[in-house]
Amino acid sequence: MTRIVIVEDELDIASVVQDYLRHSGYETEHFADGQSALESIVASPPDLTLLDIMLPRLDGIEVLRRAREHTAHPIIMLTARIEEVDRLLGLELGADDYVCKPFSPRELVARVRAVLRRTAPGNAGGVPGQAPQGDAPGLVLDDVHWRASLEGTPLNLTRREFGLLQVLSRHPGRIFSRARLLELAYDDTVDVTERAIDSHVKNLRRKLGAVSPSHDWIRSVYGVGFAWEAPPQA
Repeated sequence: MTRIVIVEDELDIASVVQDYLRHSGYETEHFADGQSALESIVASPPDLTLLDIMLPRLDGIEVLRRAREHTAHPIIMLTARIEEVDRLLGLELGADDYVCKPFSPRELVARVRAVLRRTAPGNAGGVPGQAPQGDAPGLVLDDVHWRASLEGTPLNLTRREFGLLQVLSRHPGRIFSRARLLELAYDDTVDVTERAIDSHVKNLRRKLGAVSPSHDWIRSVYGVGFAWEAPPQA
């Protein structure tokens, strides 16, 4: 059974989340402080962790930082702090998604399922810092000639678009800020601004959608950035 650790000091919220997850078929374990949660996560990594930011003894950002030194299992942050700096810090440290309070328990369960699906064995992801395991299903990238094709159809990308596609598609589900994409996707950033990335993403979506209109390949995360969404496995 899939095991989910809930790290939340507000007991009423933790109780509701546990009830919904158990009803959905998941095994749950609850911790009310960051230090106890970190010790358990390191000793026996769960299949997924729901991690609040505001915690006693050790805050969620520090739990995330230290946990990522030992485990790459998916972690979803639960937070009432909506400042972009908190979001970006968590994502750069390796958070897989964010859910802002107040949230719908049903939506949270759906997000849990989505993250578990895209981080399941066989999908790219891996340990932070390691090389990705290859292109997304149906997508072929030619790094030498800066060419890409989807389901056998050439995408006719610009070099900028290719760079973005390369970074996003090889880390499915990972959310990248615009600043991080600018750093990773382009060797030369002289003529590229963070907001220009929005235009490149728009063009990428159009070209991908022309080949495969039934799937939204690039997900926008409000206030944060973008993530590659691989289609569900058949």
